[in-house]
Amino acid sequence: MPLSVTASTSGTKNRLEKCWAWLNEPVSIAPLVSFRLVFGAVMLYSTLRFWSLGWIEDHFIDTQLTFKYFGFEWVQLLPPAGMYALHVVMVLAALGITLGCFYRLSAALFFLSFTYVELIDLTYYLNHYYFVSLVSFLLIWVPANGRFSVDALLFPKIRRREAPRWSIDIFKLQLAIVYIYAGLAKINTDWLLHALPLRIWVPANDKLPLIGFLFSWKITPYLFSWIGMLYDTTIVFWLSWRKTRLLAYLAVIVFHLLTGLMFQIGVFPIVMIGATWIFFSPSFHERFIGRLERAFSRLFGKSSAPLPALLPKSHPALGLMLGLFFAFQLLFPWRYLLYPGNVFWTEEGYRFSWRVMLMEKAGTATFYVTDRKSGRKGVVDNADFLKPHQEKQMAMQPDMILQYAHFLASHYASKGVHDPIVQVEAYVTLNARPSRLLIDPAADLTRIEDDWKPKEWILPYENAQ
Repeated sequence: MPLSVTASTSGTKNRLEKCWAWLNEPVSIAPLVSFRLVFGAVMLYSTLRFWSLGWIEDHFIDTQLTFKYFGFEWVQLLPPAGMYALHVVMVLAALGITLGCFYRLSAALFFLSFTYVELIDLTYYLNHYYFVSLVSFLLIWVPANGRFSVDALLFPKIRRREAPRWSIDIFKLQLAIVYIYAGLAKINTDWLLHALPLRIWVPANDKLPLIGFLFSWKITPYLFSWIGMLYDTTIVFWLSWRKTRLLAYLAVIVFHLLTGLMFQIGVFPIVMIGATWIFFSPSFHERFIGRLERAFSRLFGKSSAPLPALLPKSHPALGLMLGLFFAFQLLFPWRYLLYPGNVFWTEEGYRFSWRVMLMEKAGTATFYVTDRKSGRKGVVDNADFLKPHQEKQMAMQPDMILQYAHFLASHYASKGVHDPIVQVEAYVTLNARPSRLLIDPAADLTRIEDDWKPKEWILPYENAQ
């Protein structure tokens, strides 16, 4: 082997070893404990809120059809008792995360139950659901119960003051991916030059108390568009710098409270306001956790104060797994580049790429079912099978239209229609432009199968931005 190749290989190995050693350096565990408390509490509140609003019954019980994620068709609705039991598991698991009680089991159960519920119906896809699944998965692998937890009281050997650096930085990295990718997605003509879709949404909020008058100004959507892009692409850097951290966190609070007031996005603002707390210094979190420990000691006469403990070495297999996890997170959002056309129109590569509220899209889809033998043709009343929310989402998203067409074919075949032909006239408007056909109305959708290939049956979007 040539000397230069040997030297290069040795240098690469040394750099990897130094990087691994740096990632495993012991740092204060307090930021990780704070993150566990905040995330667990928000998830507990979110799950109880979901239940109290009657959404378990509305989403998962009183329904005829659920739309599936590609590759996850096997995820099916459980019987009503099973769906309620699943949410009981989610509540207990979120509580377990918050209290650090049987923590790793709680984190694993929350990840599995939450993700299962998320995968049941594609029409309820939200970016923040995906974020919650990713964070709950990462929580399984970190020692967030090493301090101020029920586990630390029950099992003194796990108490610790320190944790490996990577166990905190993986959450910072995940947040950075969410924000920066959301900001990069905003660098497009519609968002920056035409202030779309904010030019549609912002004026609708002119009745908000105190600040409503700002939303009637014509310049406001343009300001919000540019501020939103700059905020997303840079906020993690300002949070990471001690001199700008407080001002940056104030911007986080204002930004997410404002979006929460303007749009119906559930607990997402609370999730992000709580999660970005992890960027604060270890000393800040030490003071926070220290106060909680002292209050706990006064109330119960017990202390879960951490004892000095040897920091267990992280297994290389865990490092490999996390490396692959983040490689996927960094690469998967770019898959849209492999597809032709406007991603906002075709939505190929749109999901799971942190494209947050970037378009105003609506459509109407009229389905026709024809008996292939007799030629008899009829129009489908979508309300016979779908809830209003499902119909609204389906009518503008090609893969859902295809799924629904296959469902209709199966349904009408069971009613005696011979080898049904299913066609659709789907008119869709994007960012308030005139509606146009999304799919070739002559195409028999029963003869098309969904896959990773470009969907040639989607009509091109002329004058795509």
